[in-house]
Amino acid sequence: MLDPSFFSYVTVMSITPGPNNLMLATSGVNFGLRRTLPMMFGITLGCALQMIIASLLLDVLLSWMSVIKLPLTMLGCAWLVWLSWKIFRAGAPEMQEKARPMSVLGGALFQAVNPKAWLMTCNVMLVYTASSSVVTVVAGFALLNLPCILLWAAAGNRLGKHLQVAWKLRLFNSVMALSLLVTTFWMLMEAFR
Repeated sequence: MLDPSFFSYVTVMSITPGPNNLMLATSGVNFGLRRTLPMMFGITLGCALQMIIASLLLDVLLSWMSVIKLPLTMLGCAWLVWLSWKIFRAGAPEMQEKARPMSVLGGALFQAVNPKAWLMTCNVMLVYTASSSVVTVVAGFALLNLPCILLWAAAGNRLGKHLQVAWKLRLFNSVMALSLLVTTFWMLMEAFR
């Protein structure tokens, strides 16, 4: 049985700002909620796959963690810098017809280079599979994670209705790109401590 700390930890880690939530809000603004849903489901799917991988390879993963932490962080940060640039360069409302939001597969694969997602999923598996089955933990995670990240996509969708003027959308995308860059540099500083 999952204890209250599981619900608290997963909710806090899922709802606080990070690469996934910044991208979901940005996608909600630029593409709307309906077109952002595949990315949202992909994020939860990717995290669930990470937990399954972590549970299967936990001993190996822990012994490799010191070796793979820096390269994984560097790869993730490079991806985030690229995403920041793409967000910054996102076009005006009339250009949205050409652009496409991230797919389910894209959202799931992004988790492979998302350091916050790895931290969250490995912690969940380390702490909570000792007292609950992997299936229960993964299902509980998905049920808690989806509504938390839905809030970010929905907030982006609502905000997008007010950002249909080109300069406002450009300003929003610039702020979100800068936020993602700040997150990236914070992760790099942590990695080199």
